[in-house]
Formats: sequence, structure tokens, C-alpha cells
Amino acid sequence: MILYPAIDLKDGQAVRLLRGEMDAATVFNDDPAAQAEAFVAAGCEWLHLVDLNGAFAGAPVNAAPVEEILKRCNVPAQLGGGIRNMATIEGWLSKGLRRVILGTVAVENPALVREAARAFPGQVAVGIDARQGRVATKGWATETEVMVTDLARNFEDAGVAAIIYTDIDRDGAMQGPNIEATAALANAVSIPVIASGGVSSLSDLIGLRNCGAPLNGVISGRALYDGALDLSEALAVLV
Repeated sequence: MILYPAIDLKDGQAVRLLRGEMDAATVFNDDPAAQAEAFVAAGCEWLHLVDLNGAFAGAPVNAAPVEEILKRCNVPAQLGGGIRNMATIEGWLSKGLRRVILGTVAVENPALVREAARAFPGQVAVGIDARQGRVATKGWATETEVMVTDLARNFEDAGVAAIIYTDIDRDGAMQGPNIEATAALANAVSIPVIASGGVSSLSDLIGLRNCGAPLNGVISGRALYDGALDLSEALAVLV
């Protein structure tokens, strides 16, 4: 399993939200690229980036810090937030981003996901963020009636590289991931699933590793910043 350290970007800073609330943001680093370099120095092989402002705006907002991270770090990075048309997808991939994450458009314009996955094999992921099993869009501000598994199955034949599944109620809360729901999703589809939301300890990582589902990886943010999870130890657990 791959550990993806998360760098959530708001107003040019690296922050973490509590359960997706923009007004509940804690700033952890004024220099996101320096934070990324620290994660790379500790041994991470991927970076998970989120343009929080972009998710609400529907277009990239934190492009400058993302580009600086891509310039200064030599590991692949994936980015979500505000990526809702082919021009934006092409733009990011041309700047060295390894993978784009499509969330809101996966619900509102699934044809775009399919088109992008065909055009850029292995470089398009779907972000599924949910509360109580129902998908939320537009920076988690809009709740839909779409069920997580139904949305994931819709892309079984689309060629997407991965599904990033986030339980919003666990995100940033340091209460542990929703292992049962994550494993159920991973067992329901053939697309690689990356777990996100609430990972806060080595026991959480072990639980995901041993959940009985073929997870691709896990994303962790606040726990790494708070020191509740040591990156080197976490990487060793997931080998």
C-alpha cells in the first residue's frame, strides 16, 4: 500500500479542515512546497494535493503553490479541487502533475471523466467524498442522493487509475477511518481504491492494510502534521 501525505491548500497555505468545513481550517505551514519537501525527505513516494479554494470556485485557485511543489519535489503528485474541464486537466498534466482527481464532475459530467481517462491513460482518478454513504460535491458543500458504490461502478469500464474515497465525517477528526465502508467499496469494484479520512495512528494503517480488500493506498494529513503519526513508521507498516 502507498502512503499519500496530504497537502490541502487554502489561500496559498497548507491547512487541514475539520470534517470539510472551510471555516474550521488550521494552518500548518505557510510554505506548502517546504512541507512537500519534508514529506519527500522522510521517504514518501507520492504526494496528495488538494486545492480547497478551487473545489468551491470550480477552477484552480492555488496554482502557484502547486506548481512550486511540482518544481521542487521529484516524486509523483496527484491533485484534486476545481478540475472540471479538459483544458484544466491538460494544463495540469502538462505541468508535470502525474494524476488529476475528478470529483464534482464525476457526478455532474461523467462523460468528461471517460473522455479524460481515454485521453490520458493512468492519469485520471475519481474522487468520491461521502457522508453516510451518499456522495457530496462542490467542496463537500452539496450533498447528493448518489450512493458511493453506484457512482464507482459507473466507471468500471472507463479506465480510471484509482478511486479516492473519503468519509467526510472522519476527515480531520482524528477518530479513525471508516474501514468497513472503504473495504466494502474496494471489494465492490475492480478499480484501485485509496482510503482517505480519519487516519490518525499506526493501528488505523494496520486495520486498513488487513481489511480484506485490495486497497491501493491511504491518505493521511492532520495526523502527520500533529505528530500523532510518524511518517517513517507509517511507511514501514505499509511495506
